[in-house]
Amino acid sequence: MAIFGGTFDPVHNGHIEAARKVCGLFALDELIFVPACVPPHKRNAGITSAFHRFAMLALATNDEPRWRVSTIELDEPERPYAVETVERIKARAGGGCRLFFLMGADSWAEITTWREWQRLLGICDQIVVTRPGYDLKVEPSKVVDVRGLGPEEIKVALDATGEPRAFLTDAVMVDIAATEIRAAARTGSREGLKEMVPATVAGYIEKYWLYRN
Repeated sequence: MAIFGGTFDPVHNGHIEAARKVCGLFALDELIFVPACVPPHKRNAGITSAFHRFAMLALATNDEPRWRVSTIELDEPERPYAVETVERIKARAGGGCRLFFLMGADSWAEITTWREWQRLLGICDQIVVTRPGYDLKVEPSKVVDVRGLGPEEIKVALDATGEPRAFLTDAVMVDIAATEIRAAARTGSREGLKEMVPATVAGYIEKYWLYRN
């Protein structure tokens, strides 16, 4: 099982491609998207309402049986930190579940600034997805580089590790910025939107005039 947290403002094809590739490479039974209520480092940043972000995620993941969207952080906005979310989901999943926390290279580069980051790295494995042209530093320690490897080779790497590790993968080569999506929405570029987000999400953005102001 893997947790994929983020603002998802909005969810886009980069997120979907990352989730799909990681599910295949790591043979995941379930992937849980966890939209943040208001991330601590993005307060007062004009984040779209939780309602709309959740709705777009639900539309984008509806056809994938292994994917679901959790409201765990939306229901308890006073507990917004990743370490708390992981601990709660891990407790619900039970001791027999191997849990992964999926993040992008930009988040990994800032991991030492996260609340109780050392505890977070100790309670679950991490899957770090690099982006095109991103110079990824392999720090802190306990990193397993599986870039370029296939599912069988990754399975060997997973079986060889005891305590939690961070697994670096470059399987996803889609580079999309949320700012570009918002710009397309502001200008009413329907084709531009459809190139960057799932069709259902593009329709939702147009219907409710999101990102126009």
